[in-house]
Amino acid sequence: MYGVGGGGGGFNAPSSTSGRRRNPGDEEEDEEEEGAEGRVLEAWERAYADDRSWEALQEDESGLLRPIDTKTLVHAQYRRRLLLRSAAAAAARIQKGLIRYLYIVIDLSRAASEMDYRPSRMAVVAKHAEAFIREFFDQNPLSHVGLVTIKDGISHRLTDIGGSPESQITALMGKLECSGDSSLQNALELVHGYLDQVPSYGHREVLILYSALNTCDPGDIMETIEKCKVSKIRCSVIGLAAEIFICKHLCEETGGSYTVALDESHFKELLLEHAPPPPAIAEYAAANLIKMGFPQRGAEDLISICSCHKKIKSGAEGFICPRCKVNVCELPTECRTCGLTLVSSPHLARSYHHLFPVAPFDEVSSVPNRIQRGVQNCFGCQQSLFNPAMIRFINYCFSNILADGQTSLHVRCPKCNQHFCLDCDIYIHESLHNCPGCESQRSFSS
Repeated sequence: MYGVGGGGGGFNAPSSTSGRRRNPGDEEEDEEEEGAEGRVLEAWERAYADDRSWEALQEDESGLLRPIDTKTLVHAQYRRRLLLRSAAAAAARIQKGLIRYLYIVIDLSRAASEMDYRPSRMAVVAKHAEAFIREFFDQNPLSHVGLVTIKDGISHRLTDIGGSPESQITALMGKLECSGDSSLQNALELVHGYLDQVPSYGHREVLILYSALNTCDPGDIMETIEKCKVSKIRCSVIGLAAEIFICKHLCEETGGSYTVALDESHFKELLLEHAPPPPAIAEYAAANLIKMGFPQRGAEDLISICSCHKKIKSGAEGFICPRCKVNVCELPTECRTCGLTLVSSPHLARSYHHLFPVAPFDEVSSVPNRIQRGVQNCFGCQQSLFNPAMIRFINYCFSNILADGQTSLHVRCPKCNQHFCLDCDIYIHESLHNCPGCESQRSFSS
């Protein structure tokens, strides 16, 4: 304590909460105000710990802070991904693997508990891994996913490789604990043992979400990387900390991609780039004819034992294999009795769009004072494309004005010349995979 004044008088500045009168509810408040590191947060830290409002601002050319238009930002990121994919597809006829066997390796070492991502790297990875699994199965209905975790220098397989997103997500959310070191070699050895048994027509992939800056391996990891290369396993890594040589070398040798996330939104964007099927490696892309079965629902009064979980179920709760007549719970899967690949016809139809994607739409710029003479409504949702208040807001906030005073607010299909809003543009290319304008013209002509 430091005193101010002389003699018996003075002022003592309390250095902790012990110097003030405590109320009965103060203890609970102090517990709530403690940070993750066990210390009491300052007033300014408590005010901004969860809000992080400064991340919603950006600096314009004049040095002024403007609010970020989230919708425009998301559409700009989407357009960039779409144009990159279309440019790669236009360069040559690219074969894509529609039946993918993917293992997601999640680093749960002590590095995953770091709080540079809020609330922690582990929480951010788990949150976006869940969204990625759902998006992966939406875009790849014939594919399979398995989960592997790394902690305490050991790799653990959480789930068998399968086609059910719910079972994968449930298993992941129940095992979120961080401890020990990370071992990249042990994870690759475990995944290699399982993917090496995948049929030759399946595309073998590994996606590693890596938080650590090192790897604690029991042997020579270079030999393991060579084994993965020989087994035609494509390995990709998304780092959450910084670039690591061994991860970059792994991706270069196996034909994968290596990226490092800058923040949470960038991590989400990098992760979702792995949802569409990548181009097949030339020497691995061999044409194969695959035998598939199309099972039907069992009869209501049929009682049988499920071959997946060994439980008694009624016929309406599963599907009957057309070859050996056993009951399976979900599709797509591989019959455990006869080995036949079981799918449904909608699965094949949903996989078809990767071979013939919708062409990117052209951005349209319109002068605000000429709005009334042009197309006014989106062909998809019939909403107004030109809201004067929105135009003024975008012009004011983002200075999104071209040299001739035009503002880009919507897109147009190059084939049918129909105009669409930004939301419909994303929906058509990411979910619908058909242009409503082109399909309507096709129906009228028929």
